[in-house]
Amino acid sequence: DISQVTAPMPGLVIDVSVSEGDTVEKDQALLILEAMKMENVIKSKGVGKVKKIHIQKQDKVDKAQLLIEFE
Repeated sequence: DISQVTAPMPGLVIDVSVSEGDTVEKDQALLILEAMKMENVIKSKGVGKVKKIHIQKQDKVDKAQLLIEFE
């Protein structure tokens, strides 16, 4: 069961692969976060439905910042 996704490190959001209301599967790509010139694919830790997306493309995020909430 997952309730939210937070940033594992500070970085820049390159792409968001899901929309609010989407149902996601375990290990599905949610977004791409660029940190230290590397692109990191942030994946779902379980099955859930996207409730709210708190970021968008080109946002700079801090470590532990809330990115996506699930129902």
